[in-house]
Amino acid sequence: MKFIYLIAILTLTGQHTFGQVRLKVAVVGLSHDHAHEIMRAYSGDRIDLLGIAEKNQDLIARYQKDYQVPDHLFFSDTATMLNEVTPDVVMAYNPINEHLAVAEVCLPMKIPLMVEKPLATTVADAEKMAKLARDNDTYLLTNFETTWYASNQRLKTMVGESAFGNITKMIAKDGHEGPKEIGCSKEFLSWLTDPIKNGGGAVMDFGCYGANLMTWLQKGKRPIAVTAVLKQMKPEVYPNVDDDATITLEYENAIGIIEASWNWSYGIKSLEVYGASASYHAPNGKTLIKNTNAVDGDEINVAQNDYQDHITYLEAVLSGNLKPENDLSSLSNNLIVVEILEAAKKSAETGMRVEL
Repeated sequence: MKFIYLIAILTLTGQHTFGQVRLKVAVVGLSHDHAHEIMRAYSGDRIDLLGIAEKNQDLIARYQKDYQVPDHLFFSDTATMLNEVTPDVVMAYNPINEHLAVAEVCLPMKIPLMVEKPLATTVADAEKMAKLARDNDTYLLTNFETTWYASNQRLKTMVGESAFGNITKMIAKDGHEGPKEIGCSKEFLSWLTDPIKNGGGAVMDFGCYGANLMTWLQKGKRPIAVTAVLKQMKPEVYPNVDDDATITLEYENAIGIIEASWNWSYGIKSLEVYGASASYHAPNGKTLIKNTNAVDGDEINVAQNDYQDHITYLEAVLSGNLKPENDLSSLSNNLIVVEILEAAKKSAETGMRVEL
């Protein structure tokens, strides 16, 4: 289903022009370690931070120390904060199953919301969030690190050219050695490894990347069916959730393979796309290789993106310079991502292929 969203009215002194007025941001939650990204933007004077809704006093003390955040910017909950301040956008860094509660406060107030990936833990929650966005003509966006990879953006352009033909196979490999192994904070681990709060383990944490990219490459099409195997390779470390997921997506004329794991030998975010006579491989955010045989590969020049991160992207969206349709942060894409993840968990549980 295609939704059309109107741009939220911004309450700024003067006209909000991309690159000229700093984004006014309110933050919900600090337990997701990606919150450090927006706090570095605050300490570097890239944004105006209007408030943070957080109850955990240990987290508050830590972020105050690290980023010199004054006491008056902290609020006990989202509603209290938004009754006091009017941001351009709310950024949510809380457990995935709490995204709906944030949307229920922000969207009726017509305050755009960007959540960390994935959008929701269940299709039911995602659909409720989508209805709130549609009913209130307000943006609901999802932030993925791989959106800002210049290699992925260039890959999309190259496979879209007529000389490439049709995509026949896509392979996404995402993950790292494990969140505990790489030193994620105890607050992040407490919900990232919780089957309710995160909706699963590696299948949610890293399966969403491949689902997001493949939906984008397939121009917003749902897969016909999903088949998945979830494993616990380290049950002593992650007793309650999967730490390894292999997901197969069936399209009419293509196959997608998502390999998501907390058991890689090293951190990896790799995307491969194959056509009838050539392939493109983005092994990281800066490198793109074209192959027409198994031996020789040509490195493709990767130009810098127009939007370097979620901040420049939001500035462009909220100023009207960019309209999310089926881009990687769009609601339409991320509703399908949640469908894929839910189907993957069902497939793994039942041992059956799940049609969408």
